[in-house]
Amino acid sequence: MRGLFIGRFQPYHLGHHEVVKRILNEVDELIIGIGSAQESHTLENPFTAGERIMMISRAIEELKTNKKVYIIPLEDIYRNSLWVSHVYSMTPHFDVVYTNNPLVHRLFAEANFKVVKTGLVNRQEYHGTEIRRKMLEGEDWESFVPKSVAEVIKEIRGIERIREIAGRDF
Repeated sequence: MRGLFIGRFQPYHLGHHEVVKRILNEVDELIIGIGSAQESHTLENPFTAGERIMMISRAIEELKTNKKVYIIPLEDIYRNSLWVSHVYSMTPHFDVVYTNNPLVHRLFAEANFKVVKTGLVNRQEYHGTEIRRKMLEGEDWESFVPKSVAEVIKEIRGIERIREIAGRDF
């Protein structure tokens, strides 16, 4: 059985990591769809699709799983009635969709896919908006992402990018 898990991963954090671990216990293969792949260099979406692929693939390596994981960038098409078909055309076949997003849940359910709610993992701490705020404000953000993801963000000078976008200098 192959599952699909879609997120923006701005950045990929420990909440995502825990959900991926849970899903990998239920499926033979996992597709991780990077939503809004065309977005980057904004406060809401500071990282490129390629950078997010690096974050996720290095974090998956930490799991030392023998299961196949595909990481697929998915651009927005801004037409909900066509979005599921778009995703399906861009990914390998999947049997089940994992999401906690109500719109994603509804769209895939209406298209007759099996949809499983992932639940949230410590949402107060593991929340992309909050992690990006911590990066911007110079607070501890590294303890909220896998070590490998922190290394990627440093490698790409992601903190500097977020601060430049926000017009702040520390």
